[in-house]
Amino acid sequence: MAGKSKILIIGGTGYIGKFIVEASTKAGHPTFALVRESAVSDPVKGKLIETFKSSGVTLFYGDLHDHESLLKAVKHVDVVISAVGSLQLADQVKIIAAIKEAGNIKRFFPSEFGNDVDRVNAVEPAKSAFATKVQIRRTIEAEGIPYTYVSSNYFAGYFLPSLAQPGLSSPPRDKVIIPGDGIPKAIFNEEHDIGTYTIKAVDDPRTLNKIVYLRPPKNIYSFNELVSLWEKKIGKKLERIYVPEEQILKQIQETPIPFNILIAINHSVFVKGDQTNFKIEPSFGVEASELYPDVKYTTVEEYLDQFV
Repeated sequence: MAGKSKILIIGGTGYIGKFIVEASTKAGHPTFALVRESAVSDPVKGKLIETFKSSGVTLFYGDLHDHESLLKAVKHVDVVISAVGSLQLADQVKIIAAIKEAGNIKRFFPSEFGNDVDRVNAVEPAKSAFATKVQIRRTIEAEGIPYTYVSSNYFAGYFLPSLAQPGLSSPPRDKVIIPGDGIPKAIFNEEHDIGTYTIKAVDDPRTLNKIVYLRPPKNIYSFNELVSLWEKKIGKKLERIYVPEEQILKQIQETPIPFNILIAINHSVFVKGDQTNFKIEPSFGVEASELYPDVKYTTVEEYLDQFV
């Protein structure tokens, strides 16, 4: 265990948080999780917390709104990783305040795990959600807190099981709806891999005050290429229905929360190409699969095999 940073994960029982907790314990980091006392009796989160305990995670009880419990947890570790959900993004100023007061944190990873929010062309309501993350970035930088931002692009588990088709739980077999012209490329990463790459970055000087992009070469596909890959796997051509951008924009306005945010994020990625329309410059970023070639990541092709 010598030399491995002690890691506190906030939001560890959330969608991506649990994969980060697992990766941290597997990599041999002393791992801590801040959980609400109420989560213990929650049927889903309670089970998850039991799993944490049995894998050696130390629990701190508290939440973002209880400064003392937050400060106590922060003082105990070297690195803080936030994986809080979208409704709590703005509340991360409370984590920043605790880190500032504690004065012992070597690195803070705010809740990112998506597009690089400084390089997006999103429309509302995704625009505001991204803007909150931008605001948190600027606050961290202004406070002089050492950071790493993980831009993990798309969660494979959100998009690949249905090929981003609304209402489907497995990929389509007859027709497929494609936003825009299907040409911009997107990036799909399996959640365990996102956890693994995040934890690898923790003690790496190359990722300090940088954005870590997850762009594994075998996981970059345009919507058209994704459909072609799926067609090859099932040995059948699908009817492709292309939805023009103006129709998508109208759809965003007519769809209730939170589904409108998902459509707006899809618009940013599949129509505007926001995950791949810029080059990673050494001045601001590094690419995870280049830094850690030893990680055997799950490819999109392998991921889709389970649905054939």
